[in-house]
Amino acid sequence: MEVSEYIKVFAPATVANVCCGFDVLGFALEQPGDEVWVRRKDAPGITISAIRGISGLSQNPEENVVGVVAQKMLAELQVSFGLDMQLHKGMPVGSGLGSSAASSAAAAYAVNELLGKPFTTEELVPFAMEGERLASGSAHADNVAPSLLGGFVLVRSYDPLDVVPLGVPVELYCSVVHPQVELKTSLARSILKKDIPLQKGIRQWGNLAALMAGLLKADYALIGRSLHDEIFEPERSFLIPLFKQAKQAALDAGALGAGISGSGPSIFALSATEQVAFDVRTAIEQVYLSSGIDLHAYVSQVPEQGARVIQQPTLHA
Repeated sequence: MEVSEYIKVFAPATVANVCCGFDVLGFALEQPGDEVWVRRKDAPGITISAIRGISGLSQNPEENVVGVVAQKMLAELQVSFGLDMQLHKGMPVGSGLGSSAASSAAAAYAVNELLGKPFTTEELVPFAMEGERLASGSAHADNVAPSLLGGFVLVRSYDPLDVVPLGVPVELYCSVVHPQVELKTSLARSILKKDIPLQKGIRQWGNLAALMAGLLKADYALIGRSLHDEIFEPERSFLIPLFKQAKQAALDAGALGAGISGSGPSIFALSATEQVAFDVRTAIEQVYLSSGIDLHAYVSQVPEQGARVIQQPTLHA
């Protein structure tokens, strides 16, 4: 009997920052997301035999996040055999929805499953962060952690790394609209001021603490009052065409709050019900479509689960 040792994993897109939680808060979406296929091979080393759904990504494992993540894991475990990988991109690069994080999370989860789960899912976060280091120059966790773990995730500290999974303590639906405009993460970060006025900082961490309380108490009104970015949104919003109009349209349609997803250009809005979330999506769509800007739009419940196996290893006689 020949054993075909492979695994196929899906990891979802994510919303990071969530208004007041810059670089420390994120949550998972149900869709879109990336798939990674991993197969064991006798020869040592990593190969990336296929990349589908997008053009322009390198198949050199040193230059692709899935390869970097897998190499770190094999080195940590001192594995002698190699892996062949395939990446199926289900989301665009530079969307503000954690594209590189979804690939990194899917790679880490898939390799771990194939190797018999030597790590817990939380222990996979540092490996997935290495993919983020390659993609953006910074090993941040606010996208990879929720993509792996699902729900809301708070990054309490980076040194040492302390990731706090919050799950989904209250039912929430997210509307995401990705206007088809280019916005590089490096530009969105480069314009941020390094110093923060004390009063703005006080209001920002007050909002973050209140948002945590609102989630844990299932207090929708408090969640809505807390979804406010005192510091970074005012500096970044001008980079996204029609952002202010889109945000106001979301609030007028009943959203609890809205803001920039990650570094943008995607815009997210949280709602208490699925119907309101669809209404919000439609309202934001109208802002862009009436101006001739193409977009992709999604409605997703915030899911309990992040990365997951979608095809198990099979046995062939």
